[in-house]
Amino acid sequence: MNVRIYIGIDDTDNLESRGTGYIARALAQSLRHTDLVNVCCITRHQLLVDPRIPYTSHNSSACITGTAIGNDYWIRNYCSDFLLENAASGSDVGLCIAFEEEVHEDVVHFGNLAKREVLSKSSAEKLARDHEIFLAGLTGKKIGTIGALAAVGLRFGGNDGRLLWMEKLREVQGVFTIKKYCEMVPVDLIVDIQGNPIHEEATIRITEWCRPIVRNKKIVLFAEKLNGNENCEYQSASKEYIKLISQ
Repeated sequence: MNVRIYIGIDDTDNLESRGTGYIARALAQSLRHTDLVNVCCITRHQLLVDPRIPYTSHNSSACITGTAIGNDYWIRNYCSDFLLENAASGSDVGLCIAFEEEVHEDVVHFGNLAKREVLSKSSAEKLARDHEIFLAGLTGKKIGTIGALAAVGLRFGGNDGRLLWMEKLREVQGVFTIKKYCEMVPVDLIVDIQGNPIHEEATIRITEWCRPIVRNKKIVLFAEKLNGNENCEYQSASKEYIKLISQ
């Protein structure tokens, strides 16, 4: 097929299990190995934290983005079967699968609302039906459909989320020029804390916890300026800073 695809998942965990991000990475790896989806990245999307919402720990959902190779029927069945087999006991798994032409601005709006308001399962289901988007509650009360649809809308909107995975993101650490790092890890842009692009010959230290974020439909790595006593000019932004700007 070779068309852009968005796979949103939510509520795959319980208090004792690994989180939805872990399940998303496992599903993405499996999709790659079966040649169903050429996965380019996985993003985490923070939704509203509110006592009226029965989330497990942080109320975040995940979106796998890539290019569909297999047909939609195979992909839907494969993702559904994988989540049913791997989701934690007691979870309320939601799965949303949409191709680029199906993601209307209404879906982006729904994702943004999910960061600010308590939404209903029925509103998510109606929106998916209206735009012929695959949305399924697979386990429990099936309320994971809200976060799964929201993740697709937020990722498509291009101004939300931080990277959980992309090729070599977790493996590449050390000191590099900006140019060299961008040749190894497919980020679109490296900027300083003020958002200014950094010259390609500047040096950057990539730490163990390096998480680019999504801004203006680009994968952007933020870097902090170091003092003159360091052996490089910049360092990938701290966990605290990235969490602050990607909530």
